[in-house]
Amino acid sequence: MDKEIAILLKEPGRNSLRQILESTNTVDLADELEKLDGQDVIIVFRMLSKVKAAEVFAHLDHSVQQAIIKAITDREIKVIIDELFLDDAVDFIDEMPADVVKRVLSNVTAETRILINQFLQYPEDSAGSLMTIEYVDLKSNMNVADAFKHIRSTGTDKETIYTCYVTDNARRLIGVVSARTLFLADKTQLIRDIMKTDFVFATTHDTRDELLSSFRELSFLAIPVVDNEGILVGIVTFDDLLVVQEEEATEDFEKMAAMSPSEEPYLKSSALLMAKNRMPWLVFLNFSVFITGAIVARYENIIAALPVIVSFLPMLMDTSGDAGSQSSTIIIRALAIEEIKISDFWAVLWKEIRVALFCGVVLAIINYIRVVLLGYDANIALIVSAALFTATFLAKTFGALLPLCAVLLKLDPAVMAVPILTTIVDASTLVVYFNLAKLIMHN
Repeated sequence: MDKEIAILLKEPGRNSLRQILESTNTVDLADELEKLDGQDVIIVFRMLSKVKAAEVFAHLDHSVQQAIIKAITDREIKVIIDELFLDDAVDFIDEMPADVVKRVLSNVTAETRILINQFLQYPEDSAGSLMTIEYVDLKSNMNVADAFKHIRSTGTDKETIYTCYVTDNARRLIGVVSARTLFLADKTQLIRDIMKTDFVFATTHDTRDELLSSFRELSFLAIPVVDNEGILVGIVTFDDLLVVQEEEATEDFEKMAAMSPSEEPYLKSSALLMAKNRMPWLVFLNFSVFITGAIVARYENIIAALPVIVSFLPMLMDTSGDAGSQSSTIIIRALAIEEIKISDFWAVLWKEIRVALFCGVVLAIINYIRVVLLGYDANIALIVSAALFTATFLAKTFGALLPLCAVLLKLDPAVMAVPILTTIVDASTLVVYFNLAKLIMHN
């Protein structure tokens, strides 16, 4: 579609393009805009209605947002910020350089500027920084008919109307009522008689992990956020939290792959930045090779006496590495979605030990038969198989143990997945293998 837009831009009047732009889904249109050249992006963006422009702007990459803000007039900036939901405006401003932020804030109302500054003061990834203030609030003494009038008059600018929040005169949250309940209730019933007073809420300093846990367990579309005095200050919607969850999952994947997390999309990141993110752990792993090298050097006499055992080293180390990665990945995921907690430490460890024993026995038997069929001596087959069993057992045990220990030490378990685990498993595999070879040779 990006080629179609580029072609239609050259047509006189561009009426066909306007129709396509207004009928195209907001997210798809944002994707297409990001594919256009810089000047064409500005031209197309200015052709959008103010509501559509704000919706598309919220879905654009930060670099494209910055380019648009620098190219448009102060009046156009004010229109965009006024049409954006406040949480989207805060997310945009939080990622912009100082000169862009200054220009944006100088073109919004004093009230909006105060609200934006207040949001920016909350800790990163807290409920306060993720929430929006575009919600529907009702009073307990309203009847259902009055509530519908209030929703019709204010709901257009709200992020969600599926759940309404009931506050007292001091704006303290005292109940919630769903749109379904309102529709099914008699229009003369009072809100206080149909609202739920047993509800879940978050505080402004709750973490995103705590919010994710609440959404997973209770399947909410939104959660109200209150301050220390119980005053309703905003809501966190499910779609906003999905973005956070995606970012968190991406960050974990990058850490598990021994990379520093990056906020830039792959194609937007420079080769230098990507190399910089990957180098620290590569350097660490490079130095860790000295450990395995020192172990191999220590057992040179074993290698000299039985050189054939070297040919099985890649298989042993690859298998133990894969076994450790299996366990660590499963445990890290289970910790992330709270399938398991640190209180399950011993239960998890015992289960992984049993899995390790089973996998180790099966692999050892298969490997023993394979080595013998290849024509090697039975002692060689025994050494390799015993080492494979031990290495698999240790790798799976360490793979489960390290993430759990990381949580106990208040560290990120994803960091333990590859870099630390790889070093420990490789070193353990070598020590076990050479000592088994030494033991069997002497016998």
